[in-house]
Amino acid sequence: MTDPLKRTIGLGLLTTYGVGVMVGAGIYVLTGAVAGLAGIWAPFAFLLAGLVAAPTALSYAEFSTRVPEAAGEAAYVRRGFGHDWIGTLVGLAIVAAGTISAAAVLRGGTGYLLGIIDLPFGPTACMMGILLTGVAIWGAMESLALAAVFTVIEIAGLGLIIWAGASFGLQPDAIAVNPPPEIMPVAGIGAAAVLAFFAFIGFEDIVNMAEEVRNPLRTLPRAILISLAITSVLYALVSWAAVRVVPAADLAASEQPLALVWQQARGGNAAFLSAIAVFAALNGVLAQIVMASRVLFGLGKNGGSLAIFHHAHPRFGTPVLATVLVGLAVIAAALVLPVAVLAEATSTVLLIVFVLVNAALIAVKRTGSSAPFTVPDWVPWIGLVLPLGALALGVIG
Repeated sequence: MTDPLKRTIGLGLLTTYGVGVMVGAGIYVLTGAVAGLAGIWAPFAFLLAGLVAAPTALSYAEFSTRVPEAAGEAAYVRRGFGHDWIGTLVGLAIVAAGTISAAAVLRGGTGYLLGIIDLPFGPTACMMGILLTGVAIWGAMESLALAAVFTVIEIAGLGLIIWAGASFGLQPDAIAVNPPPEIMPVAGIGAAAVLAFFAFIGFEDIVNMAEEVRNPLRTLPRAILISLAITSVLYALVSWAAVRVVPAADLAASEQPLALVWQQARGGNAAFLSAIAVFAALNGVLAQIVMASRVLFGLGKNGGSLAIFHHAHPRFGTPVLATVLVGLAVIAAALVLPVAVLAEATSTVLLIVFVLVNAALIAVKRTGSSAPFTVPDWVPWIGLVLPLGALALGVIG
């Protein structure tokens, strides 16, 4: 019998973890791209994207009470389709997606840090990866507590942007910054919402902490839905502040759109946003290492060649071998692969997984079995169609 993971995480810490994963470093770049497509309607596009993500989040919430296991999506798909091989395949895909996502963020975060401090890229990325892997080994409570600190720093930075936009002096011609079009650009808003959808990827990581959460049947669905709601509002407010201050075309053309908002609204240097982006990157890397190692731990439960990963350290209560393997893979990928390739691969894999999870829930619901938390039968159908539509439209790749 293997040592179990330690149940030390409550609702507050788990929700903060979810918000931190979703906010990440992406919002510091994505705001400009969404504004370029939707213009003054960018806040609405973010809210719409939150609604698009909601059905899949609700499906995850129900599954988290049906199968509260660290393997998360792998266990869900296995339950829905009744085949171990497809569950294992999905689990390995999630591990790969988490690893390459963490590598992309580690690479980007290291770049932000080097913009502040003159250091060599390779050794700096390695050291950051090693330190974060060490924290992940130390313990789930310690990992999520540090992630919570990073999340507070991230949100503080976004809060400053919101404040800067709100306090921007209304000039007689201020409306000319982004004048409302005579006709609502439905196509542009739709395209922006599809793009903004990827800013909500991360809520699915919450379910992989199932075996370290106190009272998971109650805590997991609440953490998923609360974190999604908080993030939706936060994104809408940030984009509102941005389009209130800077022309949409300028936002879209900038690699650091939120720095542009700060400079336009408050003047002076916005280098502090680069420092905040470093913390956002650290948060993203730590969260993905923790998540991917838990999936490997969960996959080992069924034995076979992956059984070696189904062991928790008796003192730390964490899957040390899985964590070390994921950490090394993250560092290696960050050193050799470009960010664009890493990010594109992550998004594609996750959309496919969303399709499979919703399909699995449809199959499970047809059996008539009950669960502590359930959603209407139409929810997973919508959650199935939306990611399929995104893939069919070719918005990725």
